[in-house]
Amino acid sequence: MTLSLTRRQTLLALGTAPLLAAAGCASRGAPAPAVVAGFAPTGRLRACINLGNPILARRDAATQQVSGVSVDLAHRLGARLGLAVELVVVEAAARSVETVRSGQADIGFFAVDPARSQGVRFSAPYVQIEGAYLVRQASPLTDNTQVDRAGTRIMVGRGSAYDLYLSRELKAATLMRTPTSPQVVAEFLAQNADVAAGVKQQLEKDLKRVPGLRLLPGRFMVIEQAMGVQAGRGEAVERELAAFVEEAKASGFVAEALKRHGIQGAGVAPPARA
Repeated sequence: MTLSLTRRQTLLALGTAPLLAAAGCASRGAPAPAVVAGFAPTGRLRACINLGNPILARRDAATQQVSGVSVDLAHRLGARLGLAVELVVVEAAARSVETVRSGQADIGFFAVDPARSQGVRFSAPYVQIEGAYLVRQASPLTDNTQVDRAGTRIMVGRGSAYDLYLSRELKAATLMRTPTSPQVVAEFLAQNADVAAGVKQQLEKDLKRVPGLRLLPGRFMVIEQAMGVQAGRGEAVERELAAFVEEAKASGFVAEALKRHGIQGAGVAPPARA
């Protein structure tokens, strides 16, 4: 990936993340060399990290270091495979999908959606996140079911799980799009949209920052976050990734990562159905 396409940060065994990952690795037998090569043909595990979802990853303003649940999982998988980890950092979900789909990264962390299945193979979800609506205090809207009406304009991050979901589900309301999800509330205000849609936790942060706004009660969707690899890496790679995710959930690693990073409102996904 060139720097002109996205902001890129390479972190090879930086900080404590690899130690945290290695400390809880599963006792399953080591993956076969062919599986390791299938994951990482360059000899390093290139993990695409999307900063557009603050529940999963964020960049420290002072140190510029990227951390979060997805970063911890990337290092844990790297430890499992015996590989150094390279983080390929992007700002939006759509770019993350394209980065993995095109082979510019080996693994990624995505909201599961049928529109993203072409060229990417997903694991079962490891985390579930709520999607919510935000409006102005003076808005007549009081319930999620009132949003899909003619004349209602909803601001959403382009290519996000909410964009894909609402593009399918809305019958009357109109979608407006920003380049990335963290820009949603700013553009919602600037363009005088009626509703902002996004990760509930991000919208709650915006509420504290911007007066005169409120969340509609409850949620309009549950987003299932999974890991993914480029299609064509082989069934053995897909099976190994699936087993890795299930072990990370069952061992408590995902729950501990959510707690360690202070994430509230997101929960560990249930075990995959057989």
